[in-house]
Amino acid sequence: MDRSQGSTEGKPAGVIKALVIAVRPKQWAKNLIIYLAFFFTLNEYWSLGDAFAAVPLFGEATAAFVIFSALTGAVYLVNDIFDVERDRLHPRKRFRPIASGQLPVSVAWFAAVALIGLGLVAAFVFRPLFGVVSLAYVVSIVGYSVYLKQMVLIDVFTISGGFVLRAVAGAVVMQVPVSPWLFICTGLAALLLALAKRRSELVQAGENAGSQRESLQAYSLPFLDQLIALVATASVVAYSLYTFTAENLPENNAMMLTIPFVVYGLFRYLYLVHQTGVGENPEDLFFGDVSLAVAIALWLVSVALVLGLFRS
Repeated sequence: MDRSQGSTEGKPAGVIKALVIAVRPKQWAKNLIIYLAFFFTLNEYWSLGDAFAAVPLFGEATAAFVIFSALTGAVYLVNDIFDVERDRLHPRKRFRPIASGQLPVSVAWFAAVALIGLGLVAAFVFRPLFGVVSLAYVVSIVGYSVYLKQMVLIDVFTISGGFVLRAVAGAVVMQVPVSPWLFICTGLAALLLALAKRRSELVQAGENAGSQRESLQAYSLPFLDQLIALVATASVVAYSLYTFTAENLPENNAMMLTIPFVVYGLFRYLYLVHQTGVGENPEDLFFGDVSLAVAIALWLVSVALVLGLFRS
């Protein structure tokens, strides 16, 4: 492939379009985890008699979401800059804006630095502690893009840590206490997604695994399947314990009624990962598979009903 054919040098509109694609707005859905703290404090901080009581908290969560989305877009740019040569060997990633030459590396660097700078300044101005969490997120994910993704197991734990930091950011920015169980469940769920992502990458790469990512050749399908089974089990146990031990949940343990939706959703996800070989882009599964989307929706509705009907 002649990379010059896809070049948009001298075409500002084309560069802007390539930049928008490169920051991957679709992936920003991962930042919705920031709203977990808002959602799971329904029975303590929302007033059913005042329809506008939740507006300030929702506004703070949304501001945090916007800031984290800017930072997320920036770290995707950094990731693609460092992975440009590997991406050009990948059957799909070679079409990414930087790898294909549609987005000049210099422009990508400028946009990444600008987004990180503006995002961190906004975060520290908004809430200093939120700024610290945001900085930790940027450092960890940039570290992942530059080096940690090549380290076996450390790579998936770093991805998991990024999701936990998102959940922490939501609680910090709204200044609400959240059960540590929520962070544990978030970390385990994210670890499961990361392992499934590695499995999908390994299946698709085949004999070319080492050329696409050094750490991939150190993994094997049997090993990843064992880890996925272990983490999936731990996730169900952790969520189940959370439903009747967390202090901020209703005392009648009604949250246990939501466990079946979590178990079904998990089983459906594992089925898709193992039977269809997908998993590299979990957001496509969550929004593309009807059964999984319905399970998530029913879980959200059931949680809201439990927290709303059985207020502490």
